[in-house]
Amino acid sequence: MERLRARDPVAFEHLYDAYHRLVFGIALRMLSDTTMAEDLTQSVFMKIWTSPESFRDGNFGAWLSRVTRNRALDVLRSRASRSEGEIPADIPTESAIDDVVFAKIDSQRVRTALAALPDEQRLLIEMGFFGGITHEAIARRTGIPLGTVKTRIRSGLRRLRGELQSAVSR
Repeated sequence: MERLRARDPVAFEHLYDAYHRLVFGIALRMLSDTTMAEDLTQSVFMKIWTSPESFRDGNFGAWLSRVTRNRALDVLRSRASRSEGEIPADIPTESAIDDVVFAKIDSQRVRTALAALPDEQRLLIEMGFFGGITHEAIARRTGIPLGTVKTRIRSGLRRLRGELQSAVSR
């Protein structure tokens, strides 16, 4: 990174070669669109080139993954806002429970099901999935232990899945 901060193009090429598959893979998984994933990959690496000081220290791969995820969430939010407030059917998920809950459902059904959840679960789900905040950040912001945050989100998603499945079968 010191070489990159000194604007060494060879260092940038090495960095790109080492990490472009990671960035593209995350972007593709989240966006489900090759062209958008390519654009996002280019955007992330352009940001690194223009602002190498953004990375201070620590695990570069983890930092780069987080930057990529946040950019992809920005793209998804932008896409969602352009579709007149509907939640996109292809919203990215982190587990099988999430896939079941968010796959091909309309936003009104989700809003109704979310409203039926206890506040302690609903607020955390909204922060994580619609606010794009990590579980760790939710724990810091709310003062709730990380394990409790994860448990409440998981329980809320199970309950949400049940609500949505029963709404579909009605």
